[in-house]
Amino acid sequence: MTAGAGRPGPLRIANCGGFYGDRLSAAREMVEGGPIDVLTGDWLAELTMSILAGNRLKGRPGYARTFLTQMEQVLGTCLDRGIRVVSNAGGLDPAGCAEAVSALADRLGLRASVAHVTGDDLMPLAGPPVNAGTGEILRETPLTANAYLGGRPIAVALEHGADVVVTGRVTDAALVTGPGMWWFGWRPGDLGPLAGSVVAGHVIECGCQATGGNYAFFEEVPGLPDCGFPIAEVYADGSSVITKHPGTGGLVSTGTVTAQLLYEIASPRYLGPDVTARFDTVHLEQEGPDRVRITGVRGEAPPETLKVAVTYVGGYRNTMTLVLTGLDIAAKAQAAQEAIWARVPRDSFDQVHVELTPLGPHAYEPGTAADTGGTALLRITVMDSDARKAGRAFSSAVVETGLASYPGFFGLTPPADASPYGVYWPSSVDARAVLPVVTVGGVRIEVPYAPPGPLVSPDAYGPTGGVTDHQAAPPYAGDLTAGPVRPLGRVVGARSGDKGGDANLGVWVRDPARYPWLAAFLTVERLRELLPEIGGLPVERFALPNLHALNFVIHGLLGRGVAASPLLDAQAKALGERLRAVRVPVPP
Repeated sequence: MTAGAGRPGPLRIANCGGFYGDRLSAAREMVEGGPIDVLTGDWLAELTMSILAGNRLKGRPGYARTFLTQMEQVLGTCLDRGIRVVSNAGGLDPAGCAEAVSALADRLGLRASVAHVTGDDLMPLAGPPVNAGTGEILRETPLTANAYLGGRPIAVALEHGADVVVTGRVTDAALVTGPGMWWFGWRPGDLGPLAGSVVAGHVIECGCQATGGNYAFFEEVPGLPDCGFPIAEVYADGSSVITKHPGTGGLVSTGTVTAQLLYEIASPRYLGPDVTARFDTVHLEQEGPDRVRITGVRGEAPPETLKVAVTYVGGYRNTMTLVLTGLDIAAKAQAAQEAIWARVPRDSFDQVHVELTPLGPHAYEPGTAADTGGTALLRITVMDSDARKAGRAFSSAVVETGLASYPGFFGLTPPADASPYGVYWPSSVDARAVLPVVTVGGVRIEVPYAPPGPLVSPDAYGPTGGVTDHQAAPPYAGDLTAGPVRPLGRVVGARSGDKGGDANLGVWVRDPARYPWLAAFLTVERLRELLPEIGGLPVERFALPNLHALNFVIHGLLGRGVAASPLLDAQAKALGERLRAVRVPVPP
């Protein structure tokens, strides 16, 4: 069946969760707030897989139990109205999650067809996985290894009458692409529609971030405490409209959608198991209040490999936080460390991370000559393979310095035991070596991977996939040093996040006339000047002229991933806001 040969559009796909821990009432709000055809939710951040693995080791379910709470609230209504439910809440145990949903339906006196998708779990691995970013071979014992599946198994489950589809590790966008395949009859060669659905899925996957949540210009968002979750109205050609239920708080604008499009991406060539979506072809239009239309998305063939998320136990960690106040902040930080390392030698740990974070507008700024007062946090994190060494042997030693350290000593953390931490290890696998399986109504259906062809050769891209500077924007003829000095954030928005051990930082201007200035001003070299924390780390810059935006990928900023990162901002969520606070010359 060709694209558009299925049912008429639009297909209204609602999101009710962007992470494991999101608002529990969201499913009920989306089901009762207006007409929808599919209810989806994304539970599986990279960190979540490590959390679920830890739960499983403790004898707890390897799936997201909050999904069952939501289903108890809405399953009956969904069945009455024909609303299909698609969720990756199955985590490391999709079959167990589906069984729990079926048991819930029985308890509620409901008849529901519950399908689950497996095949993503690659354990035990045939050999040590290679890190996709560094080429290193993993020497540790993997705890989990899950391939990112696409939308086709979800579509198969829906085609076989499933009311609820529970998956394990699929791409976030697959929760939209799969229902689109089912509804419109898209096949592997329908690259344009598939790419459009990937973009729509990327926009709504993080819940309220598409409707004004965490938005750089948050003061413009009405009713933020009651922010409504997003809906994607998807059409047969892959175009979509992002909206929300009437009467809910929040805002759907080209700005809020742009912010989410820039979240946790790398190259504009967005690789996925079903299609490669070209984010540099996305066109946004404000169609009406709280309605943004997405059109023009080009699709290319998917890669011949699937991304694989591998996790392993990295060791044990412990963090103690001290508050430094008043004069001589740098000297106080040094005194605090000397007192601590005199009791527990610094070089006795596998890793030590010390972070001095200024607080408040008049806080001490590290690296400046003037140290005239302020407040700062001193966070000391130790990591070690020995839980006892990283545990109270460390934290108690910090507390013991309390009466023999710097003036004004006080801490924010009591002495505690060390906790295990996981490491995220990105890898890949030949797509033909992975066999997704759908189980519905007791029937097992294999869904072999069938890409439409080889990757299209890069055209407008350099060796790393980035648009070159001369293609990024028209040349800027003005003086980059002219204009009043003010915070960069008064004219640009930003959204940042984590990609394994890397961080991404998307920056855009709302006035298209300013884009040539942004593209000329915010080079990689300038970014290093404005954000010294980047240091000498490798940085890639990608241009998205249609969005009046730039995207930077800072490799290695988060070390070995969020679960292992000792940084205060371990997911780089505030990286963009730190950039927006820097004062620079801005043309009028």
